[in-house]
Amino acid sequence: MRSKYSHLPTLILGSAILAFGMFNIHSRSPVTEGGILGMTLFIQHWFCISPAFSGFVMDVSLFLLGTKYFGKEFLGNAVTASLMFSVFYRIYEHIGYMLPDISHSPLMCAILGGIFVGVGVGLVVRQGGAAGGDDSLALVLSHRFGWSIANCYLLTDLTVLALSLSYIPFSKIAYSLITVMISSKIIEFIQNYKVKA
Repeated sequence: MRSKYSHLPTLILGSAILAFGMFNIHSRSPVTEGGILGMTLFIQHWFCISPAFSGFVMDVSLFLLGTKYFGKEFLGNAVTASLMFSVFYRIYEHIGYMLPDISHSPLMCAILGGIFVGVGVGLVVRQGGAAGGDDSLALVLSHRFGWSIANCYLLTDLTVLALSLSYIPFSKIAYSLITVMISSKIIEFIQNYKVKA
């Protein structure tokens, strides 16, 4: 019989992998983000509202939306994943960078960043959680309309990246397209992977 908490190690591992990639690759790269992070940057640029405020409001709103569709267990998993992401990110900040600086190669940043995000978020989503509000939104869209999870991530990310073109050159956005396409496909693969008995 499966324990009520047997999913937590995988949920925590996913958060750790996501934080590792965000710290070691995305924080040093010129690759722009989609999702909630990209939207907070868009709002900051045009409306001068701090990402600390807009990100919190959007994440909480989307977690509550996810809870409406998936129940209280989803909310507990989402909050756990988000908290563990913050904890691991803080640990990595204290340890320092563990990967070579590849910020001079945006294509490499886009590929590796997409892999880390895809694996990390994929593990979290597979365990019934969300690492951020954009994960919650993608899950709700997939559940509500029957679309694949990869297409839901692409839809939300591409919408944010399209808005970002109002202040970021396309040459920078192009690498973001690569990273979100990679991450969305990996998330879908991990979520739907069937373990052989």
